[in-house]
Amino acid sequence: MNTTTPSPVTLVLVDDSELVRTGLRTLLGASPALRILGEAASVAAGIERIQTLKPDVALLDIRLPDGTGFDICSALADPPEGPRVLFLTSVVDDALVARAIESGAAGYVLKEIDGKGLERAIHDVAAGRSILDPEVTARVMRLARQGGPADPLAILSPQEQRVLALIAEGRTNKEVASDLGLSEKTVKNYVANVFDKLNVTRRAQAVAVFVAARRARA
Repeated sequence: MNTTTPSPVTLVLVDDSELVRTGLRTLLGASPALRILGEAASVAAGIERIQTLKPDVALLDIRLPDGTGFDICSALADPPEGPRVLFLTSVVDDALVARAIESGAAGYVLKEIDGKGLERAIHDVAAGRSILDPEVTARVMRLARQGGPADPLAILSPQEQRVLALIAEGRTNKEVASDLGLSEKTVKNYVANVFDKLNVTRRAQAVAVFVAARRARA
């Protein structure tokens, strides 16, 4: 029987520390399931590298010499045209978490994460899922509670929660419609209702609230 080996997930690394980039190259480059296409140490170079190399995932630090990783996010096209963005940083506060979610990042993990955890996060992000560090989860929940109930998902209907759960798995509206036996127009209406109830404007924001709320329930 012939088996097809999945293509490796491609990456561009953006961090102003040469030591960190070298460590990431050594760590992630050892995995046959990952392929590093390039790296950069600044916002300008990061945008150029990402737009030229078109990786599956852009692994970004937040603080860079000429700006922030959020500046890179704003310069990139949204998925599916652009790469999925995963922030890997040593800093975290409510303002940064809020900006990461607003920028449409698919994940936010701290540099304390171990190698296996980081590789798993990269694969999850590439597959369309959203990843939040446990400390970030707590901050997202606090931000959500400022504008809504203790469990922000409680205001969603069961069907809206099902739709959001599938979106969190990386499904498109068409795929959600197929999974739930609905029309794509109906799914779009559900998504609009979810956005309105959660007071968000982007899928990544809604997914971040969903991931945080599910972890808080566990």
